[in-house]
Amino acid sequence: MKHTTTPRTRRGRGPARRIGRTLALVLPVVLVLSGTLAVARVNWSGAPSNSVLAASSGEVSTRASSRAPQDMLRDRLLLELQEKDPGTALTHLQQAVNGRPSLAKHCVAIARALGRAAVRVYGPSRAQSYARPVCDTSFASGVAAQHG
Repeated sequence: MKHTTTPRTRRGRGPARRIGRTLALVLPVVLVLSGTLAVARVNWSGAPSNSVLAASSGEVSTRASSRAPQDMLRDRLLLELQEKDPGTALTHLQQAVNGRPSLAKHCVAIARALGRAAVRVYGPSRAQSYARPVCDTSFASGVAAQHG
């Protein structure tokens, strides 16, 4: 005595198969969204911030946004030149340019400013003694320009 007339096959009809297909469609979407949110939450600027997306925050101070990195570097190195010596400032200029290649286009102007400041602080002959080939000897040309 047979109760069914058609043979039963489990291909494509079971609950495990449906769950697998659903996961295959939903899981990549979930992974992409969670990855995107994780990247958006990372503070890429290096500055401490409480906001989730610091770049989109409307509370950026105008003073901080108006100061370019090369201006902050120049001011820091000029202060260091006065407190220590031009050699230390030139070493730190070279390290800053090596660490951030985007500063290379400003290296000549910063080195000349250091040369002019060194003449004011140390006099022309002593300032020239600190000259070295940082940024194509721009420090030395700054010394010469201030002295001459």
